[in-house]
Amino acid sequence: MHLKNVSSHSAGVPDIERILRHQLQWMLLLRIILYTLLLAVIFFLGSPEFKIIVLPRPLLILLFLAIYISTIASAFIQGYLSSSQLRKFAFIQNLLDTLFATILVYFTGASHSIFTTVYFFPIISGGLITPRKGGVIAAAAATLQYGFILGLEYNNIYPEYFNLYNFVPVHNLNFHLEHFAAEGLTFFLAALLSALFGIRQRRTEAALTQTIRSFDKLAILYKRIFDNINTGIITLTENDIITSANQAATQIIGYTSTFLVGKKIKDIFPNLQLKDEAHRLTADLKKSDGTSIRIGYSLSRLPISDQQAPATNNDEDRKLITLRDIGEIEKLEHQLRQREKMAAIGMMSAGIAHDFRNPLTAISGSAQVLAADFSKDQSNGARTNYELASIIVRESNRLIDTIADFLKFARPERADRSWFSLYSCLSEVLQVCRADRSWPNTSKVSMKFNEKLDIWADERQFFTVLAHLLSNAILFCPPEREMIDIDASEQEQENGKGEVVIEIGDNGPGIPEHLYEKIFEPFFTQRVDGTGLGLAIVRQTIQEHQGTIEVGRSRLGGALFTIHLPLP
Repeated sequence: MHLKNVSSHSAGVPDIERILRHQLQWMLLLRIILYTLLLAVIFFLGSPEFKIIVLPRPLLILLFLAIYISTIASAFIQGYLSSSQLRKFAFIQNLLDTLFATILVYFTGASHSIFTTVYFFPIISGGLITPRKGGVIAAAAATLQYGFILGLEYNNIYPEYFNLYNFVPVHNLNFHLEHFAAEGLTFFLAALLSALFGIRQRRTEAALTQTIRSFDKLAILYKRIFDNINTGIITLTENDIITSANQAATQIIGYTSTFLVGKKIKDIFPNLQLKDEAHRLTADLKKSDGTSIRIGYSLSRLPISDQQAPATNNDEDRKLITLRDIGEIEKLEHQLRQREKMAAIGMMSAGIAHDFRNPLTAISGSAQVLAADFSKDQSNGARTNYELASIIVRESNRLIDTIADFLKFARPERADRSWFSLYSCLSEVLQVCRADRSWPNTSKVSMKFNEKLDIWADERQFFTVLAHLLSNAILFCPPEREMIDIDASEQEQENGKGEVVIEIGDNGPGIPEHLYEKIFEPFFTQRVDGTGLGLAIVRQTIQEHQGTIEVGRSRLGGALFTIHLPLP
């Protein structure tokens, strides 16, 4: 998983031309090595105690100079040839090698030469470099040239220095034919075998090339995914040594991957808990610039094959840390809770204010009647009672106005509507919900609608509506089998106007029909820790948008909340 070192091998993948050029270079190098060794052997066998025909030194030096010069020139020329020219060049080199072998064999004793096996060099190299034709052509050329040598010997055409070695030419035609047939058969057999090996080598190289290219594509794709994923990923060895970190991780924690790789993670982030596999942990980390951030992270172990022993493979990637900056998420979560709290306080305050306003209205009305009665009597006592009653009326009216102003403040704010993406809003809601530790990891939330669907509403208020509905649904789902389906579509009302219909269903026990209306009432709840304000706030907000919300049964078997939101 050392993705930082992964690079594409595609530019280095050997193609046919590169392979052929490489094989030709090896052939030229082996030619030099072969004839250099032969030169040493000939000098060694040229001693008097060895009665073996060898070339005279001037002729020997001339032959080997020709071989070396032609090889050097060939090595220089092949660098400038195209792919189509390389094949012809390879055939020419094979024929040239058969010619060199023929010269060596003829001038070292013809049919008596010990260097006949040199013919196998161009035959085998031809079969490997150009499998289908190279070996066969070289074998044919070697056979014909060897037959020509035997013909010269049969006709007493040979160098004069052969007589120094008591050379006796063979004039038996059957001997030459048998010799020619045996050597020719051997040459063609070698050509056939080398061609088979060459063809298999080509197929293996082609398969290997394709495998390397496929691997490179997967490696590049894997690296792009690893680097571009939004979640930070850090891989560790068994000893908690960092082996890689993607771009998201480096952006979150502020350190470069070059700095991180090779270091122990505890030395950089001592607050992380890495003893056992853990999910949804949080920690405060100090970035490279000294600032602290709040992250959520999880630790998991990478699967290891049975053949890998932990004691001998501590340098392999064994652990995986995924992390995200949850500072903003926690702020959103706190704001969501504050909204619920303020909404509850508002609803409670409205109820209390309503209870105060009715008695105050009665007190004010009664005081006004008393003040009217006292005003008819002009006595001093009546005048005092009139003033006291007037004070009660004035102060009661002041309290009534204060309560009226408070109720205006406690009412939900008016919706500031605009177009926004329902999918994006739901994604943010789910992100906040999943950041809550009470949200189960086993839950499955499916959004089955077009991601391009936009709605006309107050995005901030609608965020609260969706959060209430999803949080309420997940609480009634069966543990470890939580399923929520969200569907939405644009439909036409009976009056011809458009509306967006949003459906949120779960797989819980559902809601009894006799409670369909009651669940929207303030302070009604079936939860021990509930306030009974969540669904009341939901309906109030939907009504503020001139929409409606209905309750039914979902296809999953649980509750289904259907929101009808009109379009402008």
